[in-house]
Amino acid sequence: MPKIAPVSDLRNYGAVLDQVADGSPVYLTKNGRGSYSIRTMEDEENFQRAEAMIRLMCELNAGIRSADEDGWVSEEDFRAHMRSRRKQKK
Repeated sequence: MPKIAPVSDLRNYGAVLDQVADGSPVYLTKNGRGSYSIRTMEDEENFQRAEAMIRLMCELNAGIRSADEDGWVSEEDFRAHMRSRRKQKK
């Protein structure tokens, strides 16, 4: 069950922070609507990892779609391209 508290409860922020646990954030409302969440650093790190994975999967899917539409590049062409890029950076 989610823990929901009005923003005004932050006057006694210690009591609000005591309610926060891994996998169990506290949601703060303002004028009856959800406005903020307080979560542990572990939950925040997990959230950021999940966002990064979603971005990576989107990029990989875009690459696969592009390859399906425009054709795949041979492994040797790919290696040559990467070698030339590496030389350009030096």
